[in-house]
Amino acid sequence: MAKVVPLFSGSSGNSYYIGSSGEGVLIDAGRSCKQLENALALNDIRISSIGAVFITHEHVDHCSGLRVFAKKHKLKVYASKGTLEAMAEKNYICPENICEVIEDNVEIGNMLVERQDTPHDARESCCYKVYTSDGRKAVIATDMGVMTEGVRKLIASSDFAVVESNHDVRMLKLGVYPYPVKQRILSDRGHLCNEACAQELASFIKSGTVRLMLGHISEQNNTPVLALNTSLSQLEGLGMKRNLDFTLETVPRDTLGKSVIF
Repeated sequence: MAKVVPLFSGSSGNSYYIGSSGEGVLIDAGRSCKQLENALALNDIRISSIGAVFITHEHVDHCSGLRVFAKKHKLKVYASKGTLEAMAEKNYICPENICEVIEDNVEIGNMLVERQDTPHDARESCCYKVYTSDGRKAVIATDMGVMTEGVRKLIASSDFAVVESNHDVRMLKLGVYPYPVKQRILSDRGHLCNEACAQELASFIKSGTVRLMLGHISEQNNTPVLALNTSLSQLEGLGMKRNLDFTLETVPRDTLGKSVIF
């Protein structure tokens, strides 16, 4: 039985556990070692079941706890070459961490993890698709300014996907962020807004990816209700019915002790 456990999501930290049959991987480690340990314990996940940690990019909300967590638990770290270099420069990893570049895909126990590059303001950011030991497929796809064809193909025909619905454009433009930060978020190397995310979901559902969650929702420039309603309005306008044709939820900022079985 495959499951995804959202541990943390958003600008304050990101981390997901994906696994089945007593083995899994961690996608990102954007909270402290203690917070990661507590979240895993709350979800009854043994750290010994984690085969490796995969990092999407070097921003602090995706790797702040990595150095201590991976060193303490002797976990191998995978990321792109650019991400590993950037994390080393920022001291998010140390020589004691066991790090390896993932080019296309890598086997972890009975699982396979596939990498796909993403357009984001980082050294060499990417997202991941995890093939579990029981043949299920899950994708975590956040932190991208625009949806690319490569990411679309990664998500298509998966069993489960987290897709970024970061901000409401109007809230962002009227918000307190400095103008350069707003421009960065709105750029093609920033984050997907609610409308851009909503426009992608129908094609994923038609491909067979019918279990979906909206992730990396901004605390300052969005709300879970607004993100959810924007996507539901788009899908319902196309005649698709929630909980009949698809399931759609928002990822909580902090774990609720609940996993998604897929």
